[in-house]
Amino acid sequence: MNKAQHLALGAALLLLPSAGSATEIFGGIYKHNVDTPLSLGEGLEGGADFQLGVRGNGIGGTRIQPHVFGALNSKGDTSYAAIGVSRKYGRKYYVRPGLGLAIHDGADDKFNRSDRIAFGSRILFELEASVGAQVSERVSIEASWVHLSHATLFSGQNPGIDNMGARVNVRL
Repeated sequence: MNKAQHLALGAALLLLPSAGSATEIFGGIYKHNVDTPLSLGEGLEGGADFQLGVRGNGIGGTRIQPHVFGALNSKGDTSYAAIGVSRKYGRKYYVRPGLGLAIHDGADDKFNRSDRIAFGSRILFELEASVGAQVSERVSIEASWVHLSHATLFSGQNPGIDNMGARVNVRL
């Protein structure tokens, strides 16, 4: 793991809620840099992302849950840590949209590269959507999409990246 990956992982760990305030932990595996209409860094990065995170209790009595997670890339390509919020709609079968901010260890260059995705910014928005099923009282599984980009707010280019995979959630 390089220095930037250690920094991203350390930032995620510092932001983790304490065990007493966490309602669930989650982890999964994702295909890194899936070709979609929102991702423009096709073919520059690959491998798998291993994701691990926690969700807290609802904010202010709502069903909006804070979350923090890290994703480590298997090939040494872009890894990241994200913090944000999500909300679960449904019980047995559900959808869970989310929104947050991410810090990554990939290229933050503001020009095209031939070896890595040049995101144009170190900080990116993190959008996600999941569909899931409750398989027991404490365990659920989700198919999930995570998108990282900055919507051209921090530079004139915005390649973005999409990662798709599955994760398991365990309620504490």
